Amino acid sequence: MRQDERAYSNWHRLFLVCTSCIVIIALAACTVSSEKPLTEDQARVDLDLLLTLPANEISYQSQVRPVLARRCVVCHGCYDAPCQLKLSSPQGIERGANKNKVYDGSRILAAEPTRLFIDAKNTVQWREKNFHAVLNEGTEEPRENLENSVLYHMLRLKQRHPQPRVGMLPDSLELGLNRKQTCATLEEFDDFARQHPDWGMPYGMPNLADAEYRSLVQWLAQGAPMPPSEPPDDQARQRIERWEAFFNAAGNKQRLVSRYLYEHLFQAHLHFTGSGDREFYRLVRSRTASGTPVDEIAARRPFDDTGGPFFYRLLPYHPDIVAKDHVVYELSPQRMQRYHELFIDPEFEVGQLPPYETSIASNPFKVFRALPPDSRYRFLLDDAGFFIEGFIKGPVCRGQIALNVIEDQFWVMFFDPDHAIFTQQPGFLDQIADDLQLPADRGNTLRLLTIWTDYWQRQKKYIAQKVAYFKTMHTAPLDKALEYIWDGDGSNPNAALTVFRHLDSASVSFGLVGDYPETAWIIDYPLLERIHYLLVAGFDVYGNVGHQLNTRLYMDFLRMEGEDYFLAFLPAASRKPIRDSWYKGMRSDMPEEFGVPMDWLDVESVKGYQTDDPQRELYRLLEQRFQAISRPEHDLDRCQLQACIEADNSDYRKRVDLAMQKVANTSGRSLAVFPDVAFVRVRNGDDPLKDMAYTLIRNNAYTHVTSMFQDASAEANRDFEHDSLTVVDWLEGSYPNFFFVIDIEDIEKFAEHYRSIQTRDDYEQFVARYGVRRSNENFWHHADWFHERYAREKPVLSGLFDLNRYRNR
Repeated sequence: MRQDERAYSNWHRLFLVCTSCIVIIALAACTVSSEKPLTEDQARVDLDLLLTLPANEISYQSQVRPVLARRCVVCHGCYDAPCQLKLSSPQGIERGANKNKVYDGSRILAAEPTRLFIDAKNTVQWREKNFHAVLNEGTEEPRENLENSVLYHMLRLKQRHPQPRVGMLPDSLELGLNRKQTCATLEEFDDFARQHPDWGMPYGMPNLADAEYRSLVQWLAQGAPMPPSEPPDDQARQRIERWEAFFNAAGNKQRLVSRYLYEHLFQAHLHFTGSGDREFYRLVRSRTASGTPVDEIAARRPFDDTGGPFFYRLLPYHPDIVAKDHVVYELSPQRMQRYHELFIDPEFEVGQLPPYETSIASNPFKVFRALPPDSRYRFLLDDAGFFIEGFIKGPVCRGQIALNVIEDQFWVMFFDPDHAIFTQQPGFLDQIADDLQLPADRGNTLRLLTIWTDYWQRQKKYIAQKVAYFKTMHTAPLDKALEYIWDGDGSNPNAALTVFRHLDSASVSFGLVGDYPETAWIIDYPLLERIHYLLVAGFDVYGNVGHQLNTRLYMDFLRMEGEDYFLAFLPAASRKPIRDSWYKGMRSDMPEEFGVPMDWLDVESVKGYQTDDPQRELYRLLEQRFQAISRPEHDLDRCQLQACIEADNSDYRKRVDLAMQKVANTSGRSLAVFPDVAFVRVRNGDDPLKDMAYTLIRNNAYTHVTSMFQDASAEANRDFEHDSLTVVDWLEGSYPNFFFVIDIEDIEKFAEHYRSIQTRDDYEQFVARYGVRRSNENFWHHADWFHERYAREKPVLSGLFDLNRYRNR
């Protein structure tokens, strides 16, 4: 073939090849640009977001973290985060997910702890603990970063299958706390998506806004860059050094004091007075001394043996703060001075340090015998709200083990340390230390009956000794008897607390809030100490069924102790009828079942009551006693109309308070259709800062709260006719169940409509007018407003609300 012919042939073949390429490219372009949705096989990533990927690195702090916090951490921020996927910190994101549930009240064997920051130090160790990645951990290329990211696929699944924008969500979305969790790995995700196309993230909540979705996806495409945590500044380092020097000072006396402080503060988010509102620390035991990186020792409980020398260290806490586990304790020069006054300056000897053997270490009355009981009690009283809140927000996070033994609303008060009773005397505490042994000493066990019999016999012996002392006391005039109840020295708000229980969550508020409760607790030193060691220091959230049941049973005794102390301030003739009214149903059988010494009921200890309703009379006297430390906010349940309303000169505030006061007067069976905790936003014009916030708290009444094997909230155990409502003008609780949003022009209609509701259909009409369902397209807008309001009101104490319990209707 001639050369010119060969050239023509080659050019012809090249033309055909190029033409084919052009046709293929054109067809591909048509396919990509088609309006038909791509199948999962055609495109597993958002191509448009890859094509517009910015050259600069997307900022985790300013662009990504705010979206994760407000849209993801509100469900993924604690032990009960679905699939243990905690998105509140870079370390939690990198750790990934795990198929095992932390909360399992039926497991036979204790689970291996998986506490973030504590039980593994890096991603490799978490993979060894069966946590699977949610980010790409292979070759980093934008498309692969998305294709190999479970987190991306969960976000994209929601975008491809958006949820309804009106009405209730379908039954295919399981919304209960104990809902099924599949926790799909990357290899399992396609099957998961086919079976549950509407289970994308945010799960059961409105889709992300386009800008939010773009930020997260393009950040993931860039490899999810996350900056290292900022080290403490110079001022913070000086404070840390000062406090670590205090905790690690030499000498047996100081070492015992530091051990006591650590075992009470290990769960705290420590905050230096005067530092940034979001600057917190944890007190930990480390293998390394001050001035070197912290190497935290992963003990199950704060009194477990470390297996070697350790140092107390302050470790910065950087995750996004969630309200449900945010328990704040302030450190300041005044605090250190107070520690010296209580523990260092008093003269006492500590000859030998107590061991860390569990049978001893789990009993604070043995371990800290050398520390003056008066000092220990005053330390606890200084921040009593912190310690009561500890058993609600501490290692439990979801608190049904502790909380299904308490009423929905009750008041908590304390014996005055300046009028010390016999249970606070060193001699008495030494005598009964063995009888105050707590279930933590047996760890995780299945020998329930034998062990429980031992605990109960010890408790009966302790009660019998208290009764013997009680019988020797003289009858006191009512005004003198009230002096035995601590008034906070006229300035400490921790003296009077209100606990609100909301099924398996609860909250603590300063002051005597709400209408007069059915029950109240008065707490002495041994009771306060045991509450902490039972439900905080000694509670193992990873424990087995034996540990959890023993804890549950023992808490019954502690609740009854506090209630009985309250009864002791009433006339003897009134105690048994009142107690019987509390212990209806199964409670009525408890004295016979357990053989509780009840002689004290007939011992007259107080005289001077003027009415035939001494419990109500006592409540009124307690209100007067705590007047100096009562909170300034309106209490719309008990206020006399004008006395409360005229305290605020704002006409619109008076108008809303008057309407909300009518809502507060609702009671009885009709409340059963309402959520346990509802946040209310009253809009007042165009400025969101002028809007008002209220909380509606439904207080369920029960025939009993003592059954181990029945949920007290079950209908058979409910006393619907005595349900009540508490209305406060602040945001109360960590788990809102519903939002209501009202324009101020409609506030009177809202109140009237609320009070008229009798049936589920009535409630549905009410929600359609004022409610914010999960499907509401403005849901996130209102949720953001409540978060911003909370942060303004309590810049240090606030945290992200948990939305796992948000109602579907």
